Amino acid sequence: MSCPVSSFYATLILLLLWRVEQIAEACSCSPIHPQQAFCNADVVIRAKVVGRKEVDSGNDIYGNPIKRIQYEIKQLKMFKGPNKLIMTVFTAPSSAVCGVTLETNGKKEYLISGKAEGDEKMHVTLCDFIIPWESLSATQKKSLNQRYQMGCECKISRCPSIPCMITAPDECLWTDWVTEKSINGRQAKHYACIKRNDGSCAWYRGVAPPKKEFLDIEDP
Repeated sequence: MSCPVSSFYATLILLLLWRVEQIAEACSCSPIHPQQAFCNADVVIRAKVVGRKEVDSGNDIYGNPIKRIQYEIKQLKMFKGPNKLIMTVFTAPSSAVCGVTLETNGKKEYLISGKAEGDEKMHVTLCDFIIPWESLSATQKKSLNQRYQMGCECKISRCPSIPCMITAPDECLWTDWVTEKSINGRQAKHYACIKRNDGSCAWYRGVAPPKKEFLDIEDP
C-alpha cells in the first residue's frame, strides 16, 4: 500500500474516532412530563437572570480546571425548595455537556428546576424542566402551587408506541408522543397525575383544585 493511501486511512480513522468521542460527549435526556420534573427537582423557582460569568469549579482527575457557568438571578417565587432565596444558578459550559443557556438581560422570566447546591445555590442541566414563564399554560402555572405535589407519589410512564398500558394502579400513562408526536402535548400542558383516596392515580384536567368526588372515585 502506498504512503498517500496509508495516510488517507490513518486520517479517516482519526476522524471517525473524533466523531465517536463527540457523540459520546453529547447531552442526552429522556423525555419527562413537567410534573415528574417538578417532583424530581430539589428546587423549582420563577426567576429572572441578571448576570453570567464563567468560573472554575475545582479540577478533574488529570488536574485540569473544571469550568462552569454561573448565573446570577433574581428569584420571583419559590414553588419548591429550601426556605431561602436562590441567588446563583450553576450549569455546564456548553450544551454538549448538558449546559443551559439563559438570557441575562433581566427582562425574561423563567421557570427553573434543578438540584440544590448549598446555601442560595442550585445546579441545572438541559434534562431539567427550564422554560420561559410565558410559554407555560395556565394549568401548568396553577399546578406548580400544589397540584403537581399532590401526585409526586404517582408514577408517570411515557408511552413510546402503541400498544402500551399501565402496570400498576398508581401509574398514569403519558401518551402525548404517540397521539401528537410531541412531548409538549395536551397531557403535558393541561393535565396532572393526581393520587386519589383509594391509592390509585389518574389524570386530572382543570385549573380548579380536584373535587372530593374525583379523589373518592374507585376504579372498577
